[in-house]
Amino acid sequence: MSDDEAQPEVQDWPETRVLKDILYCGVCSMPPEYCDYSGTTKKCKKWLSDEHPDVFSRLYPNQDLSKDLEEKATLKEGEEDVAEEGEKKKPKVQETKAEKERRKKAEAHVVICRIERTKRKRVITVFGLENFDVDLKKAAKLFATKFACGASVTKNPQGQDEIVVQGDVQDDIYELVRETWPSIPDDQIDMTEGKKK
Repeated sequence: MSDDEAQPEVQDWPETRVLKDILYCGVCSMPPEYCDYSGTTKKCKKWLSDEHPDVFSRLYPNQDLSKDLEEKATLKEGEEDVAEEGEKKKPKVQETKAEKERRKKAEAHVVICRIERTKRKRVITVFGLENFDVDLKKAAKLFATKFACGASVTKNPQGQDEIVVQGDVQDDIYELVRETWPSIPDDQIDMTEGKKK
């Protein structure tokens, strides 16, 4: 600044107002005026009516506390009934999930497909192992070390994970799958010939 310009004195500046006592909601940690914008409006109203009824009556003048309390009491009774029904349904849901998994494993197949590339080069794709709780990365590593070839986990055009093994080792992979994972039934391992890539 130049000497010609007058600097404002500190006394001319306006004083800042500092609010010291602000009420924050105990549920959503926002001021009660903004509780409507949180996802927990009902809980916030209950907390506000219990802890600060004067602020509640100022913010929600049309709502009667007694009606709210009656509604809450009926809701609690209804919630207990719903909770009992939910507990009865949980075992059924778990049974159906286990049944679906058993059916899925019974319908699942491991497909070992030989695909001819150029000239005498062939690639073997193995998919369906994940249905039998096989870690595909570990299986690819096993194939790569056992057959001294390249093996990787890729996605096929249908979006499923498959193991691609370089080399014509289809029969050897079949035997290795049978030995390594005896939980996979022999009738659920299919060997196919694929189209040229």
